[in-house]
Parts: sequence; structure tokens; C-alpha cells
Amino acid sequence: MYTLLSILQVFIAVVLVLLILMHSGRDTGLSGAFGVGTGSGPFGGGSLVERNLNRWTLGFAVAFAINTIILLRLG
Repeated sequence: MYTLLSILQVFIAVVLVLLILMHSGRDTGLSGAFGVGTGSGPFGGGSLVERNLNRWTLGFAVAFAINTIILLRLG
């Protein structure tokens, strides 16, 4: 069980890092490369994409925190 949760923790961490890098910041970050922060691009407007990106990031952050607590209790 501990091994499975450890593998899941690494997966969640990698996805969380990628989601955070896709957010637009002061310098537009990597989201400009994918057209998230701009009006043009393959995703269109950007506001719906930004909202969904925020939701996914929050969900993975909560999953990361819960998984960390579970791993601490088991270990």
C-alpha cells in the first residue's frame, strides 16, 4: 500500500508542477506558449481555460496534501 501511494504521490507532484507552470503570471509564463493567457490560440478566449486550470490545480494540490498526510500516517 505504501509503495502504491508513493508512486501516486510522484505522479500527482509531476502533474501539479506542470499545471502550475501553465498558469499565467507577471511575465505570462508557459501559458503564453499554449495560448492560455492570450485571446488568440488554439483554446480561444482564455477565461474558461484559466478557470478550469485553476480548478484542476486546486484539485491536484488537495490530492497532494491528502496523500502526503496518508503517507505520513503509514510511514
